[in-house]
Amino acid sequence: MNDETLGYYRDQTKTFVFDTQTVDMTPLYAHFLPRLHATARILDAGCGSGRDARAFAERGFQVTAFDASPEMAAVAEAHSGVPVVVLRFQEIAWRQAFDGIWACASLLHVPTAELPDAMHRLGRALTPGGILYASFKYGHGEQIRNGRHFTDLDEGGLADLLKEVGSFVEIETWVTCDRRPGRESERWLNSVLRLEDDA
Repeated sequence: MNDETLGYYRDQTKTFVFDTQTVDMTPLYAHFLPRLHATARILDAGCGSGRDARAFAERGFQVTAFDASPEMAAVAEAHSGVPVVVLRFQEIAWRQAFDGIWACASLLHVPTAELPDAMHRLGRALTPGGILYASFKYGHGEQIRNGRHFTDLDEGGLADLLKEVGSFVEIETWVTCDRRPGRESERWLNSVLRLEDDA
């Protein structure tokens, strides 16, 4: 996440939380959580408002969370009751610490050139056979929207990324509409990946 994007989340924390914290993500959880055992260790990577970290903790999972924005991390920790570390994807250093990683609308702030390294870091943080969920705004290339940097991906872009990274198997990929009221026309690429056992 670059400084301009961090500035957006610093200045728009309240608005972002209002827009996202109560959105029902249950249909997306259904693609991710059933692939994990009942007390799995989950990393909420780029946790935003803390909505998903709270949902996972309430379901009995062991949850760790991080966000690059100090302001968002503070809100997320208060909302979720889960400790939230201030961290960027480029700084991840965990090793085989998690059974699942949830990267909902967060990896999309990593520049295209840095995405393979971020994916390698996520892979090292997973146990063998671990599960990664990631979502990106549907499209191609890098964009600046309202003061935030986005790396958009479509199916072809995801395939290219996974080929370069080499350590994940694609379980399923699908496109959804934004779940926030009034933004249903926005499309998202969702993917569930499994870390290869010998990665």
